[in-house]
Amino acid sequence: MADGNLNAAGVQERIKAAFKVFDHELNNTVDVREIGTIIYSLDCFPTQADLHDFIAEVEDDNMGYVHLDRFLPAMTKALLEHKYPPIPEEHLLQAFKVLDKENRGYVEPEELEKYLTEEGEVFTQEEAAEMLTAFTDHEHKVLYYKDYIDQQKPGTSE
Repeated sequence: MADGNLNAAGVQERIKAAFKVFDHELNNTVDVREIGTIIYSLDCFPTQADLHDFIAEVEDDNMGYVHLDRFLPAMTKALLEHKYPPIPEEHLLQAFKVLDKENRGYVEPEELEKYLTEEGEVFTQEEAAEMLTAFTDHEHKVLYYKDYIDQQKPGTSE
């Protein structure tokens, strides 16, 4: 039982840290449009329908914001139950290699943004921009995908 409590406590700390990044007003609330990005940052990849349902569950009276007090228990449950499983590492690597036709080990953020906002389960422009800002090597202006994949492994969160 103690291990379960430690895991839940650790999960809650990860969730709070991810939420805090988007709490620009420092009042334990985030814009509802940030929820997808927060969930993705926790290595969870719900479908758009699942994301819509999750937001409906946690949004404060359709006011356009989500309070940590509503987000934390719902997201904790989702993580502990593995409701939105991560994408397998080998699938991510294959996808990046398709984009990296010259086998350089990186992709240009602009090219990746195009795919993120136009193909499959699309990201909004804001979600794509935030993700790319977080993971792009700012010195070289590229996304080294093996580094990105390594950062997504459990236990390597910063």
